[in-house]
Amino acid sequence: MSVGERPLVGITLGDPAGIGPEIVLKALTEPDVYTAARPLVLGDRLALERAGEALGRVPEIRTVERPADGAYEVGTIDLLDVGSPDLDDLRWGVVQAPAGRAAFRYVETGTRLAMAGEIEAIATAPLNKEAMQLGGVPYLDHTTALAKLTNSADVLTMFVVGRLRIFFMARHMSMRQACDEVTADNVHRTLVKAQRALERFGEPHARIGVAALNPHGGENGMFGREEIDEIAPGVERARADGVEAFGPIPGDAVFHQCIQGRWDAVLSLHHDQGHIAAKTLEFERTIAITTGLPFIRASVDHGTAFDIAGTGVAGAIGMAESIRLAAKYATLVRAPAPTAR
Repeated sequence: MSVGERPLVGITLGDPAGIGPEIVLKALTEPDVYTAARPLVLGDRLALERAGEALGRVPEIRTVERPADGAYEVGTIDLLDVGSPDLDDLRWGVVQAPAGRAAFRYVETGTRLAMAGEIEAIATAPLNKEAMQLGGVPYLDHTTALAKLTNSADVLTMFVVGRLRIFFMARHMSMRQACDEVTADNVHRTLVKAQRALERFGEPHARIGVAALNPHGGENGMFGREEIDEIAPGVERARADGVEAFGPIPGDAVFHQCIQGRWDAVLSLHHDQGHIAAKTLEFERTIAITTGLPFIRASVDHGTAFDIAGTGVAGAIGMAESIRLAAKYATLVRAPAPTAR
């Protein structure tokens, strides 16, 4: 794809029994989405039409055989119809095996197209983990599936909201397990992966602030020794490898410092530490970028909202933002990576 061309972004519908199809349709009514990207929906015509009926307006849907065939103009939805079976009896807001299988088929299709170079990025609507398991899908979530489908070992989640970018060392596990993950090896390894991601986005000298685990950064061991025994040694090892990492910095300060420009990104040690910071800043516009894949993947950071699915009231701010950010980061990785020091 040419340097000046709008990135071609595949948009997966997520679980078709959830709000995914509705928010995709709403997002694709925004002209600036088309200014940033060429959006191609990856899903089922049936799911899109049902969502249009829920919204009170069924859009014009153009089915394409290949991504290159789309027109990508405001007012018409370009769809690559995946053709999932067993969706005729789909019910809104209910965990269903066919819906879980369909959601995974959309992700598989996006991965295949991206690996073949037919699209540059994917933006994913939410899926339901329980429905996927019920449908026999062998992966827990998007990130796990994408890592396995692309054979990627260095996958990380990076939140983006305004100027704040957050990498996560530990995510979907208990707090007890997350605390056990705070080792010098893990801090070092995650910082190196985060630096590689930022280099790919054109920032070879990005400054990464590392959040502390304990209150006040442990107060020199008064409130815990993790900062002394594990986090600081991990930071030093990363610095020896050329990563511009700093810390540990108390968790109640490091995110604010990033917003103010002191850091280019923050390493969060566990799930809620970074989620609370990002979502308090701006809940709807917090977008997850999966780094370490051969292509860009952006996603809303909310669920399928089964309680309101099919009512037409779900907001699409995050979905539109995820498409725009997928296009933005796809454009960044087109350019040759700058040389690191």
